[in-house]
Amino acid sequence: MKHALVCGGGGFIGSHLCLRLKNEGYWVRAVDLKHPEFSDFAADEFILGDLRDPVVCGRVVNRPFDEIYQLAADMGGAGFIFTGENDADIMHNSALVNLNILHAARMANVKKIFYSSSACIYPEFNQLDPDNPVCSEDSAYPAQPDSEYGWEKLFSERLYFTYQRNYGLEVRVARFHNIFGPEGTWTGGREKAPAAVCRKVAEAEDGDHIEIWGDGKQTRSFLYIDECLEGVRRLMESDFSGPVNIGSDEMIAINDLAKMVIEISGKQISIKNIPGPTGVRGRNSDNRLIQEKIHWKPTLPLREGMAKTFRWIAEQVEKTVLETK
Repeated sequence: MKHALVCGGGGFIGSHLCLRLKNEGYWVRAVDLKHPEFSDFAADEFILGDLRDPVVCGRVVNRPFDEIYQLAADMGGAGFIFTGENDADIMHNSALVNLNILHAARMANVKKIFYSSSACIYPEFNQLDPDNPVCSEDSAYPAQPDSEYGWEKLFSERLYFTYQRNYGLEVRVARFHNIFGPEGTWTGGREKAPAAVCRKVAEAEDGDHIEIWGDGKQTRSFLYIDECLEGVRRLMESDFSGPVNIGSDEMIAINDLAKMVIEISGKQISIKNIPGPTGVRGRNSDNRLIQEKIHWKPTLPLREGMAKTFRWIAEQVEKTVLETK
């Protein structure tokens, strides 16, 4: 039986990953500041702890785990990342976690570690055209991410690869492109576009409008959680270190994403574009490298993933309404 540690196991991707690993027969330890918000934790052992503290990291990484999955980070959607108000916390907290985990992994003779980077590392100047963004892995340099979140992720990528070169720690690095699905944050300010749109549509009545930041012509691609986990596991089982994109190449404008969710809901709702943080004008996952190196690409259509996600968020909205009555 393999032993795995999931850092950030109380978060959206981390909690789903714990369940996936358990279903594959792993013994799993998870660590986070909090338990999963919307489900029971699947890990064999769950430690509530702050990975910014090196003492906590040493206690958590106290054996030569076969695999560590490092997903813990201070993050959120556009309303959290792009306001500028959270930049110091984002860089300080996430960098500390990565520095501490890598040192603890080295001390414990851990065999292999996965790091979840982000598409936010890609240069802003390559993402000005919403119809033709450049997000191939080799386009990361010269570097110019559009946020401090992206800069921290890029620094940490380099940090992980130094540990591979200098200490022999086997590293895998993936750049996630907007992972979404049920049991993700859907309210409170840290939710990402798919969840925010689903919540707005679920809360709206026929004849209402929902607000979309910017002109709505900014483009993105969104990857369903199950597809993300498949990509992560295939990367870990491969002999390719990365960095590599894990995302969908089904690009869509945000207004069109909103129209899709409205159609799924069956409601008669209009869209109102308002000023707000939007990030780069265009971003899409370039999947040529992942197909070449691990012979895989995601296949689930965006609409199917959004339908599953909308149903789940609509249930949460209904529960919230009932609880407030």
